[in-house]
Amino acid sequence: MTTASNKNQNNTYKLMGRDLYAAMGSPKTILAPMVDQSELAWRILSRRYGADICYTPMLHARLFANDKKYRKDMWSDLDGDAKLDRPLVAQFCANNPAELLEAASHLVGKCDAVDLNLGCPQGIAKKGHYGSFLMEEWDLIHDLINIVHTKLGVPVTAKIRIFPTKEKSLEYAQHVLKAGAQFLTVHGRTREMKGQQTGLADWSYIKHIRDNIPADTVLFANGNVLYPEDITRCFDQTQCDAVMSAEGNLYNPAVFNLNPDATIDEKFPRVDKLLREYFEIVKSLGPESRASKIALKSHFFKILRPFLVHHTDIRNAIGQSRAPRTEEDLIPWESIVAQVEDAVAKIYLSPDLADEVVTGDVQEWGGSYKEVPYWRCQPYFRTVNGIEKANTKLNDKNFQTKKAKGGSENVETSTAAEVDPVTNPVVEDLAEPLDEGTK
Repeated sequence: MTTASNKNQNNTYKLMGRDLYAAMGSPKTILAPMVDQSELAWRILSRRYGADICYTPMLHARLFANDKKYRKDMWSDLDGDAKLDRPLVAQFCANNPAELLEAASHLVGKCDAVDLNLGCPQGIAKKGHYGSFLMEEWDLIHDLINIVHTKLGVPVTAKIRIFPTKEKSLEYAQHVLKAGAQFLTVHGRTREMKGQQTGLADWSYIKHIRDNIPADTVLFANGNVLYPEDITRCFDQTQCDAVMSAEGNLYNPAVFNLNPDATIDEKFPRVDKLLREYFEIVKSLGPESRASKIALKSHFFKILRPFLVHHTDIRNAIGQSRAPRTEEDLIPWESIVAQVEDAVAKIYLSPDLADEVVTGDVQEWGGSYKEVPYWRCQPYFRTVNGIEKANTKLNDKNFQTKKAKGGSENVETSTAAEVDPVTNPVVEDLAEPLDEGTK
């Protein structure tokens, strides 16, 4: 065990920097914090598919500090369990140092670190005055990070976005680190790069930060992770310590599989098998993890996204089903999982099935797009400036006959890339909590 290297004002020791990173297993692949999407069940699944460390969903610091019901809904006795849910970083959005300190104090001993969200670019973060909309308030950012760093027995980290210039981005990163952040995650997009303006993350900004901060600083990179190969490229181009994925993981948890000899089933799992595995995890948690049940409907849509284009009856069944809150609410979802299993089983009855992944030409940004059978987990390419990737418009004939094998391997270029999932309105306003019914 690495020796602790810091003593806070409460006279308790805690690990810092490289010591903390080593104690957490020197992780290389990270499940990103996402609102209502990186909950316990999904973290368990993601670890099975290669995530070395997981972040919680973004937690509302004021509500977590003051509202027992919110805290119980968002954090069960199983969250942060030493055998089930570690290493774990709990992320908070906050704009009040005292509230952040109080919120984080509830998780001392229950997670490996707490993270300050300085990256959320959504409009609700602007309205609530948190996330990337604190980027210009450097004194407040210092106070938020420093109060946890100096007064609490749990390490603090931070996740940021970049400024338009490398120089300003570096200065910002240095400020966050000086305040006491033990790890720094850099999302290589500006605050304005979201929705239709998403574009590709610029890894050169992350590399510039890496080159100009102390060599022993723990740095994570975020952005542009669609396939496992992208993680390898990110390591090469940024020299970061670990790579984080958000949306890439939601559509294919196996995005973290870095084994170059991995089979198609290991890199692009069949949706029926992964859906069943995830559903069984949710059931196994029993009544304890309410957050895992609430997130289930959204995860079903993401896992099955390409599949549902061809099976609209299942899509309609999911859409008409209520997100579960109780054990009894899970019963109808068993039927949906069975329908998916039956549908995929019928696909494999075809004697001419072309069950393969076709890799396109290397693009100017260094990676390649892939055509993946629609019944397998794969990244989602959103429409940007009216352009949608051709391989998101697949029909049955693309993969269900061997004739498809002789087609062109070129794939149309798109600027679409991984972005932060839409934030849940429950954390919209740090001044006034929204009614439970809006969740």
